[in-house]
Amino acid sequence: MPSAPRVRGLGVGSSVGWGRAVARALGRRPYVFSLPAAVLGRRTPPLGPMPNQDIDVSNLEQLEKYRSFDRYRRQAEQEAKAPHWWRTYWEHFGEKTDPKEKIDIGLPPPKVSRTQQLLERKQVIQNLRANVEEERAARLRTASVPLDAVRAEWERTCGPYHKQRLAEYYGLYRDLFHVATFVPRVPLHVAYAVGEDDLIPVYCGNEVTPTEAAQAPEVTYEAEESSLWTLLLTSLDGHLLEPDAEYLHWLLTNIPGNRVAEGQVTCPYLPPFPARGSGIHRLAFLLFKQDQPIDFSEDARPSPCYQLAQRTFRTFDFYKKHQEAMTPAGLSFFQCRWDESVTHIFHQLLDMREPVFEFVRPPPYHPKQKRFPHRQPLRYLDRYRDSHEPTYGIY
Repeated sequence: MPSAPRVRGLGVGSSVGWGRAVARALGRRPYVFSLPAAVLGRRTPPLGPMPNQDIDVSNLEQLEKYRSFDRYRRQAEQEAKAPHWWRTYWEHFGEKTDPKEKIDIGLPPPKVSRTQQLLERKQVIQNLRANVEEERAARLRTASVPLDAVRAEWERTCGPYHKQRLAEYYGLYRDLFHVATFVPRVPLHVAYAVGEDDLIPVYCGNEVTPTEAAQAPEVTYEAEESSLWTLLLTSLDGHLLEPDAEYLHWLLTNIPGNRVAEGQVTCPYLPPFPARGSGIHRLAFLLFKQDQPIDFSEDARPSPCYQLAQRTFRTFDFYKKHQEAMTPAGLSFFQCRWDESVTHIFHQLLDMREPVFEFVRPPPYHPKQKRFPHRQPLRYLDRYRDSHEPTYGIY
């Protein structure tokens, strides 16, 4: 059997000519071969200098040796911190940060000695190890943990930062101060009295019903005797006419120390009144530290104040007006939804008809009906019928 003739003068890149020549030599109809684009395409040059591009690989013996891992690690960390033209993995797939830089308007962090903290922790550990009764209770699993002491330690150390993260998650800083934020460094304890002995505390986002919040709460915090404070309660989601406005529920100003009862009642307390069908509302307690006595006559409301137009409020404008003399220091907030007591507030206190909202759901989407719906159940036909009578069970 004669062998196929050899084709000369064809390079690898001429795939089309090579295919036609082989086809003619074999007596067949010529056809075209195509190579992948990765083979035929050219390498795109990088947008900037590549790492280790300046190293002469032909003379590696002349390169400086690290001779220890620490020197290599320090050099690698220094190179990693240096600015580069390429984007890192976290810049590609990391969390998208807010394009607007947040402004910290809160109190400065306290100056705490790290050495003093370590010495205190070491002393606590030594005392626990020296206490035989505590060791025996821990071994027998009968030891009791003082929760009040644990919460006090949490509020003194990492609690303010946890509260800040929760407030950011609920969108409080965005709706109250726009592009500003602050760390609530002063622990603010708020509790509503229900009955004679029960207290409903306000933490960071727990739910409190309008019935439980019918009366003004008990507010406590630690403060110096000579300091002045401002406390307000505002509803972020309850305004009935303006979507970006709030309702002011309570405002106490020029509070001496932590004696809340001696503060000036600039706006009397009004229970929360989330409208029926409007969902869950956010209500926030804000504590401001004053640098000096402030005249709040422009922000005063009459007592009693049952006109919602007079309670229209914007925390951003309020703080912008007095930002030179006060600083946000504490924060607590809760969530609230409609119950039967809201009807009484609208009819008896506000003297108005109660608004009722209803969520109108959009009609469900169904794709275009197929003439022959293969592998579909009989209920498939119910999606496209005008009657609500089901198809299944009648055949």
